[in-house]
Amino acid sequence: MSTLPVFRWRLAPDGYATRRQLRARGLRPGGQDVAAQLERPRRRRGPLVAYLYRIDLAKPVRPMTPARRAALAKANAARRTCPACARDAGYVIPTSLGMCVSCAYPEQYAA
Repeated sequence: MSTLPVFRWRLAPDGYATRRQLRARGLRPGGQDVAAQLERPRRRRGPLVAYLYRIDLAKPVRPMTPARRAALAKANAARRTCPACARDAGYVIPTSLGMCVSCAYPEQYAA
């Protein structure tokens, strides 16, 4: 088993990128394994780690199809629908409440 090369924060050589950096270039890892990692030291805890992928092996991001766009819209609509009153809250329902704010605190939002 081989170990990954480890680079200090901001000192990675050219040709490597994080997932976010790949996405900004319109790329995705495309099934490749992690090629290296960055480590940013911290004083009281373990280091922050960022995984790097090779840019030359990255693939283009898949385009958004109409079916994927519809599925994403349906999923987001389900996250906005209150299970208690079945209304579209206009925002994503907080998981800590499990319902819209007006259903969670009816005494504050009584009209």
